[in-house]
Amino acid sequence: MHNFEKLNVYQRSLNIVDDIYEITKKYPKDEMFLLINQFRRAAVSIALNITEGSGRSKKEFVHFLNMSRTSAYECVALIQISLRRKYIDEEKYSYLYDELEIIIKMINKLKSSIA
Repeated sequence: MHNFEKLNVYQRSLNIVDDIYEITKKYPKDEMFLLINQFRRAAVSIALNITEGSGRSKKEFVHFLNMSRTSAYECVALIQISLRRKYIDEEKYSYLYDELEIIIKMINKLKSSIA
């Protein structure tokens, strides 16, 4: 097992990827090349930046964690757009919002422990 796989924030980011893939399956097909693609890429980017940064220097790891956090913020905007377009309901929105907030806080805590 690699070190990044032991990180709770990494495991949680994989869970949000699963959630995003599942909910975007129900989006209209005309959103495939815009909203769906962007949403999935942003979610995957959270995990990938944690992974890539973990194999680098401390300074670089912090940089990759910043990018991971930015991707999480992007997902927040995408769930807000999804709610406004009525692609998700309030319950799903609240769940995803809360999960993303937890991930963002975990990233911030991990950054503080490294820097």
